[in-house]
Parts: sequence; C-alpha cells; structure tokens
Amino acid sequence: MAARRTDGMSRARINRTPVSGARMSRARTVGLVVATVLTTVLAIWLSLQLHEQRGAEQRRQDILAAARQSALNFTSLDYRHYDRDSGNVLEGATGDFKKQFAAQTRQLTELVARNKSVSEGQVLDAGIVRSDGRSARVLVVADSEVTNTAVPKGEARTYRLQLDLVRQGGRWLTSDVEFVG
Repeated sequence: MAARRTDGMSRARINRTPVSGARMSRARTVGLVVATVLTTVLAIWLSLQLHEQRGAEQRRQDILAAARQSALNFTSLDYRHYDRDSGNVLEGATGDFKKQFAAQTRQLTELVARNKSVSEGQVLDAGIVRSDGRSARVLVVADSEVTNTAVPKGEARTYRLQLDLVRQGGRWLTSDVEFVG
C-alpha cells in the first residue's frame, strides 16, 4: 500500500506541475509585455524631451544670430554706401522700429554724407534676457570704430543695446532698439 500511496502522490505532483508551469509561463509573458510597454513609453517620452530640448536650443541660436546681425547692421554704416547699409538695418527690422528708422533715413543719409561718417561695428557679446516662440529680448555689447570729419583718426565707441525681437515669416526681426547702461 505504501507503494500505491507513493504512486498516487507522484501522480498528484505530476498533475500539479504542468498547471503551475503554465501559470508561471503566463506570468513571465505578462511581465515581459508590461516591461516592453514601459520601456517603449519611456523611450518615446525621452525622445520627445530630446526633441523639445533641441528645438529650444535651435530657437536660442536663431535669436542670438538675428540679434547679433541686427546690432552689427545698426553699428556698421558708411556714408559711401549708406543706402545699402540702412537697407540692411531695415531688412532685419519690423514694427515701430522699422517705421522710425525708415522715417529718419533721408535725414541720416544727408548727415552721414555731410560728415563723411564711417562706423565699423563689431559685436562682442550677446545674451538672451527672455524668449518664447514668438518674441525675445536680447542684450548686446558692441564696439565700433567711428571716423568722420570731426574725428578723422577715429574714435572707439562701445554700445550696450537692448533689442526686442519678434518672429515673423519664419525670421527673427528687430522690433525695438534701446541704448542701455
């Protein structure tokens, strides 16, 4: 009888083992599916974060490049081709700043020609004060070497400019310029 009992117990163990194995196999499958889903969600989230970060860095670089160019155009003027130089300022301008500069262009052309003024600008540094997808404020430090009839040997000038920029037509344009500090 003991042998039968042992056989009966063996059968019971044998019968339980496949059921337990199937449950464990199902649990492993569910665990792998959950881990795969979590890994995929995490990868997508990290990709989106990286994409946003790259977009923000590109916007930052675009804003700084536009501000630097605007400041360079504003501080580099030559009486011999003032129409071209003032056109460069106007090309990167918009809004009230563009209107005001355009309104003064005729008077400035005469003044610059009469004084034989030449200003060669150089941007030393620029930093963004604030920005979003549509507007930005940038501080720019620029030097220029100015020569004219009053200072024929030249005079160094340093400018600290605050430029407000807006995004229009896929470009960053200067909407206001202020001399600061």
